[in-house]
Amino acid sequence: MGLTPVMTVGSQFDPNLMDAIQSVPTAEATEGTVLQEFRMGFKLGDRLLRPAMVQVAAAPAGPASEAEGATVDTTAEEK
Repeated sequence: MGLTPVMTVGSQFDPNLMDAIQSVPTAEATEGTVLQEFRMGFKLGDRLLRPAMVQVAAAPAGPASEAEGATVDTTAEEK
């Protein structure tokens, strides 16, 4: 029953053991995967002493609309 670090990078985010301080949209990892650890977390036996502070992968933003930024003339007169 010694002091053990909380394993984070590459694992699924666990709110019971980690604090997510940053979320990054990426297609490189599945949503909820821990990408980076900013501060180690520790457990003493089954008790959490300090949660790890981590960066978590988020779903990437959808593809940009082709019409994004384009203007549509809605005042054109019909002939």
